[in-house]
Amino acid sequence: MHYHNTKTKLNLIQNIRLSIVLVLLVFIVGCKTTNTVPGKTIEVNNDSIYVIKTETDTLFDSFQRINLLIINKKFLTKHIIEIGYNNAELEKTSQIAERNNAVAAVNGSFFDMDNSGSVAYFENNDSVINRTMASELKWAKSESLINGVIILTKKNKLNIQLADNDQYYEKSKKETFVLRSGPLLLSNSIPQKLPKNSTSKRNPRTCLCKTKESILFITIDGRAEKAEGMSFVEMQNYLLDLACIDAINLDGGGSTTMWTRKKGIVNNPSDKNGEREVANAILLLENK
Repeated sequence: MHYHNTKTKLNLIQNIRLSIVLVLLVFIVGCKTTNTVPGKTIEVNNDSIYVIKTETDTLFDSFQRINLLIINKKFLTKHIIEIGYNNAELEKTSQIAERNNAVAAVNGSFFDMDNSGSVAYFENNDSVINRTMASELKWAKSESLINGVIILTKKNKLNIQLADNDQYYEKSKKETFVLRSGPLLLSNSIPQKLPKNSTSKRNPRTCLCKTKESILFITIDGRAEKAEGMSFVEMQNYLLDLACIDAINLDGGGSTTMWTRKKGIVNNPSDKNGEREVANAILLLENK
């Protein structure tokens, strides 16, 4: 009898904790409560940045490991979003983050695995770092895949939207950085058209999204027994449940990595050798 009472108490405590986390998600992100799976808060930075981990076997009837790094937009004055990169050689997301003294980071867009550098358009402070790679080259991505773009304007506004051509951004002087990626998953809360033959396969994923209140860095583990990953369609549905308005896919698979200064690597990269070297990463820095 004592054992069952103890077990009941433990279950009650666990349910209270999950309820608190779900309330936290609703408060910070504005997510819906119908399908979103709550998780546990594994990190809080000065009440402005939250990292929440979810492990479930019910979402899309599959095993999922998801990490959400959430920053409320009102705290963006305390932080800066930048793109860290190294065109000379590939580096791990954690190395790029540490070299730039970041608070947190996720891996960036698609890259040339032989020669480094982004295969999609990237400019920083009005300097073109990489142009979109010609379609006939080895590591090039189709236009239907890299159809989105992440922009930080010189007024410090983060935009996630359909991409224009490279020449448009080269001429424009309104952006602090421009990084092309994709596919664009949501625009104004509307699921976007996906590349053909890409909608059903589950993989590890990295994405960036905006809600009314927050900006979310998201990693979804995959290629593991307890982490199956998501298809693009599943991602769209999950992001809608998080109340995402605009969302874009970043490089996934073995590249998927989330890092924080406090915890180091937060997710479980799928490559057998662990964290993969990449060309660029999206960084969150302190605004000093």
